Amino acid sequence: MEKSRNKDPKVTIKIPRPLYNNLKEIIAGSGFDSATDFIVYVLRDIISHELYRGKESLSAGEIDIIRKRLKALGYFS
Repeated sequence: MEKSRNKDPKVTIKIPRPLYNNLKEIIAGSGFDSATDFIVYVLRDIISHELYRGKESLSAGEIDIIRKRLKALGYFS
């Protein structure tokens, strides 16, 4: 039978204490509540960039359609 703690949606990742202390100083007054929140934000950003790497860009036709939709919404004059 699986231990109940394996069902916890979070895990612990260890980083060097000096790095953690530097992060705390960097994020002071930045709007992040903790170094953990900042680390999660950065990791999600990196992962999202990696997921989209190598994907095809929008075609000229798709860009034109988007521009027309934005213009109809009042974003372009």
